[in-house]
This record gives sequence, C-alpha cells and structure tokens, in this order.
Amino acid sequence: MIRADLIAPIAELLEMQAATYPDKVAFEDGHRSVNYAALAREVTNLAGHYKASGLKPGGAVGVWLPNSVDWVVSVLAAIRAGGTAVPIAFDAKQSEVAYRVEDAGIAVMVTAPSKADIVSGLEGGIRPQRVILNGPGGAEADGVTNLTYLCATPAEIELPADDIDAVSMIVYTSGTTGQPKGVMLSTRSMLWVNAACWAPIFEMGPEDRILSPLPLFHSYALNICVLSILANGASEYIMDRFSTAEAMELLEKGRFTKMPAVPTMFHYLMLAAKEQGRNPFHSVTRCVSAGAILAASLNEAFETEFGVELLDGYGITETSTMVTMNWPGSVRLPGSCGLPLPGLAVRLVDFEGRDVAFGEEGELIVRGPNVMKGYHNKPEATESALKGGWYRTGDLARMDASGFLTITGRLKELIIRGGQNIAPVEIEETVQKLPGVRDCAVVGVPHETLGEVPVAFIVPDADMPVLDDVREFCGRTLSSYKLPADAVAVAEIPRTGSGKIMRFRLRDFYVESREKAGA
Repeated sequence: MIRADLIAPIAELLEMQAATYPDKVAFEDGHRSVNYAALAREVTNLAGHYKASGLKPGGAVGVWLPNSVDWVVSVLAAIRAGGTAVPIAFDAKQSEVAYRVEDAGIAVMVTAPSKADIVSGLEGGIRPQRVILNGPGGAEADGVTNLTYLCATPAEIELPADDIDAVSMIVYTSGTTGQPKGVMLSTRSMLWVNAACWAPIFEMGPEDRILSPLPLFHSYALNICVLSILANGASEYIMDRFSTAEAMELLEKGRFTKMPAVPTMFHYLMLAAKEQGRNPFHSVTRCVSAGAILAASLNEAFETEFGVELLDGYGITETSTMVTMNWPGSVRLPGSCGLPLPGLAVRLVDFEGRDVAFGEEGELIVRGPNVMKGYHNKPEATESALKGGWYRTGDLARMDASGFLTITGRLKELIIRGGQNIAPVEIEETVQKLPGVRDCAVVGVPHETLGEVPVAFIVPDADMPVLDDVREFCGRTLSSYKLPADAVAVAEIPRTGSGKIMRFRLRDFYVESREKAGA
C-alpha cells in the first residue's frame, strides 16, 4: 500500500505536524532540540528571510553545516521559500565547495563560523551573495547574518505556494572520475519513497524514536532522516557523525525504536557489542541498511546476535534513494536486496537493451515517480542516463522468478581477468568470513598479460592473514580465476558517507606503491 496521504508540500506537512504534535520533539542533536511547533515556526521564519534577501524561485541555498537541527531547519526552509537546497559535506575542501557554488549557482550559503573564511575566499564571480552563520550572534555584522536570530525572527514577507513537482534539492553524487553530478530531485519524488517504502514497509510512524548516525547530505539520509521524519511525525536524534562508542551509548540509554545505517556501521557495532558483551539494541524493534550492499553473512549474524530485524534494500541518488526493499516478517532470499517498491517498474537488460531471463545477469533500469529530473547543467549526461523515462543505473543484478533482486556489481567495477568477468563483492563476502578479517575491499588492478587481476585490501583484527591463507580459504568456494592475486593490509577501507567503497583510491594506492617499489 502506497501512503499517498503523506505526499504533500513542506508547508502542509509542517502545519499538519505542528497542529497534531505541537510539543513533541521532532529533531534533536547534542546541542538542542526542536518540537514540531517550533520547527514549523523556525522553518517559516528562515524561509521568509531567504526570500527577503532576494532568493528567486528555484534559487540555490547551500547548506554547509555538520549534522544538526540547524542543518534540518536550513534545508527545509530553502524548500519552503521556493528555492533549491544544495547540501554540502561538512568536510568538503575549498575546491569542492567552489565547484558546487558555481555549478548550482548558490546565492545563499548557510555554514559554520569555522568555514566563513573559506566562503569569503571564493572567487568574486562565484561567491554567494549572502552568508548565514549558525551559532550565537546578533542580527547582522559585516554582511554576515546569524542563523539563530533569523530562525527566531519573523520576516514580513509572503511566502510562495509550494510547488511539490519543482526541483527542490540538488544532491551531488560522489563520482569516481571527473566532477560530481548534481542530481535534481523534487519534493514529490523524495516523499514518494517514504510513501512507498519507509511508511508501509519499514513501518515508520509517529510512535517511533529514530537514531540517525548517517551523514545528512547524502540522499539516503536526507530522505529517511529528514523528510520522512517530518512526513510521518516521528522523533529523531541526529548524531554529529558516526562513532561506534557514542552510538552504543545512545542506543543503550535513548530508548530508540528504529535505526537506519549503512552496512559498515552495523558491522562495527556488532563487533564492539560482541567484544564487550553488550546489547545496545535492547529497545530497537527494526533496523534498515542501504547505501551499499549488505552481505548476507552480516545480515544473518546481526539478527542472530541481537534478535532485531535488519531489513536491507537497494537505492541510488538518481531514484531519490530506494528502488527495492525486503519486507518485515516475510521470507527473504539471502543476499537479495528485496522486491521492487510498489508502483515502481524495474527491468534487467543486456547490452542491446533486451530483457534478460530470470536468473540471468543484466543492467538494472528503473522507471517511476522517484526518478530524478536530470543532472544539473549536464544535458548530455542526462540524455545518456535517461532513455524513454527509464534510468540506467549502471548496476548489474539478477532477478528470480519471485521478483527478488540481487545486485551483483557495477558495470564499471567489473574486474575482467583474461576475458572472464569477476564481481568484487563476491570475493569480498568470502574474504570477510575468514577469521581475523575486520573489513575488506576487492579491486581490479592492471596486469601485463591478463588485463586485470583482483587484489584484496584487508583491515585485520590483529595479525594480517598471509596471501596463501587468503587464497586457500577463498578457493574453497570460489573458482580459481577469482582468487586474489595479492592481499594488502590497510588501516581502513575508504568509503563515501553512504558506505560505498571508493575503489579508485585503493587502486591508485596499489599502483603507486608498486611503482615506487619497482615491481
């Protein structure tokens, strides 16, 4: 069942929740909390100031803040003002910020005092027209306005009616090559995912208290941890950033009912809980994993250890996050990311665009209300990705006769060893079962005669397993051509905020280290 009643303009959702749950905490962080009545008031006030400062319809508001209540208010206010919210990772470098400011045409930047010099140091032609800083302060000084003051002070200006179908968010993808692409999303496309997934399948509702360790600037978190909290009238505690120790403490003391995260977070929480003999999930009824592939072994181990249902699904920024989801209390196919969301069309096609048979591998393409409007300022990339309303994901998958999808890899991440295709995730899942392995990533590296060979990068528990042991262990279940040609110990696996492995960094590191060693 699709909860179409939860798809509404931000103004209507704010008004509805403020009337229904005025004193209920909507969002909370380590510094402050805001109830639904105050949330509606702050968002409306700030939206009025955005517009009074000259923000035009569709104008871009950059939000460069750490995870916080201020972050949520700033983004919702941009949408309420008829503008476009552009979330920016708080640890972004000046060049990354400059690119987003120029590409999106950011007119207003909301950021922290620690970032003020970076913003003022941008070239004059691309510098935002107005800068708003969070934290304590007065009305305005030296052209800089204080966020707290604006949120508390009504602006004498009429706000436009919300256009739920207009571009209201530009979320930049973490591209592996070239500059990131700005994915243009609407309020409707994002809330449709809540209506088809988070509300009916994950069963998020007003009785829930959510713990969010996710980086809010990613589409997954922006959807489930911001817009869906508002739409469902739930309450949420926002972690500044993920910390295993802090998450353990919050879970044990906070009486949370649900938690979204990425596989790596669940992996480290489970390891810490087992090592310390603790069960931080005592009050949690359900968790959800997305952002990266959840290994079947981790899913099973987590549910066995804590007795808490861990649902996983598949989603991408270009589809406003979710495409598939496993349902609670139902039969699940180990390793599968579940069934397509109700109302969403999916196909698996070969290189010629022909549908493949059940059980065969093909590229996943998607069509539905949640598909992006396109890439900002990139018409050629948009035309390449969107064909006849179908979004080409670039992900490889198989579907069984019951409709369960299993992601098998990325077209661009396939390792082609002597003409034979190898999916890195298959090797990773095997290596992670080897005792002494805390984390693992597999990357294809250049080889003189075979083209590419797989190399395993391992975060060891203590002593690093030797290559022969890794190959012998993998050889029990994998074909010989899939065995790692090398195994390298690393302190951590580089990942995006949504949990995806940044394989290009590992590949570059390996190639450079081999060149230095003269190999």
